[in-house]
Amino acid sequence: MALTGKYTGLAQDLLEDVQKIEQRYGRNRVLEIPSGPRSLDIDILLFGSQQIETETLIVPHARMAFRQFVLIPLLEILPDILDPATNNPYRELLEKLPDQGVKKVGTIYGY
Repeated sequence: MALTGKYTGLAQDLLEDVQKIEQRYGRNRVLEIPSGPRSLDIDILLFGSQQIETETLIVPHARMAFRQFVLIPLLEILPDILDPATNNPYRELLEKLPDQGVKKVGTIYGY
């Protein structure tokens, strides 16, 4: 699932907010296996056209361009979105990826 919205704070503040949501729903970053399964994982893919690289946050998300399960829903809500780092359309990146078995199973709220 992907969503878009407006956030009036800083990207780091948004990261802290989504990590609080993850924790509220049972995610425990101390106990989980790095890069392993998670009970809930909320990623910040983009933050406007900003490029951010800190110890805790990389925007655009470092691996999004290699993952169909990220790009397909992103392009459903933002069909003309460009990679702020390269100015290339994410649609072109998606078309170059090998099939990763991602299938759309339905719609939510009629979309």
